[in-house]
Amino acid sequence: EARNMESLEKQLICPICLEMFTKPVVILPCQHNLCRKCANDVFQASNPLWQSRGSSAVPSGGRFRCPSCRHEVVLDRHGVYGLQRNLLVENIIDIYKQESARPLHAKAEQHLMCEEHEDERINIYCLRCEAPTCSLCKVFGAHKDCEVAPLPAVYQRQKSELSDGIAMLVAGNDRIQAIITQMEEICHTIEENGRRQKQHLGLRFDSLYSILEERKKELLQSIAREQEAKVQLVRGLIRQYGDHLEASSKLVESAIQAMEEPQMAVYLQHSKELLKKITDMSKVSMSSRPEPGYENMDHFSINVDYVAEMLRTIEFQTGA
Repeated sequence: EARNMESLEKQLICPICLEMFTKPVVILPCQHNLCRKCANDVFQASNPLWQSRGSSAVPSGGRFRCPSCRHEVVLDRHGVYGLQRNLLVENIIDIYKQESARPLHAKAEQHLMCEEHEDERINIYCLRCEAPTCSLCKVFGAHKDCEVAPLPAVYQRQKSELSDGIAMLVAGNDRIQAIITQMEEICHTIEENGRRQKQHLGLRFDSLYSILEERKKELLQSIAREQEAKVQLVRGLIRQYGDHLEASSKLVESAIQAMEEPQMAVYLQHSKELLKKITDMSKVSMSSRPEPGYENMDHFSINVDYVAEMLRTIEFQTGA
């Protein structure tokens, strides 16, 4: 039964003041419990600018972290007074106190005896040596010249100091967590800004690619137009020379056949016309030829060195 009571007692200890919960007990959203005073101390430490409940100003909400699980507790304008009371824990504490005939930790205190005086309980605290001791040690023993104080008074003072220290550490942890959260948000913003600038840079270069492709297309079309014009001119001359060659070849065949005619009268009937055709054919001028260098296309050469150098100097704007 004693072990069961001790186990129950451990479940009823506030993680801030390390004492049994005092009424009213508040239950946090994470289902952990705190004394309302301890919850208010932690809240005030985490929100130093928060207006007190008795202030005439309208208070605003605040937040702090549960000392047991670090869960963030967000409060409304009522502060810790807006938290729900844990009536079940309060009833359990009442039952425990009714069943227990001793105060908290009394059993441990009953067995804490002085090592020098075995029959004497440790009931005072040496302020100079900073150690618990008994009355005989103060009167006759090692602490007879020391200043002492009642053990409960020192116990309560140090418990209060420890509680304040816990609240201060909790508040400091909350501030550190806020800084970490802020820096995580900065990292996220940096990544988002970097992604957006990469996208903008890609669009700018895509625009340059489009301009280059369009200009390339225009210049290729210029080359193609002149190429087609020159080829058509030369091919026209080729056809003209080919037609002349074909007609001349046929005339040569006709002349050869005329030379083989054995009858003079027949020959003379056709020779005059044939001679006229040969004379006319020989008079046809075939001097139309492309000028020297007509086939040259070197004037379509371009120099892009200065453009390439300019592209290499593309840099981010500063002070924009």
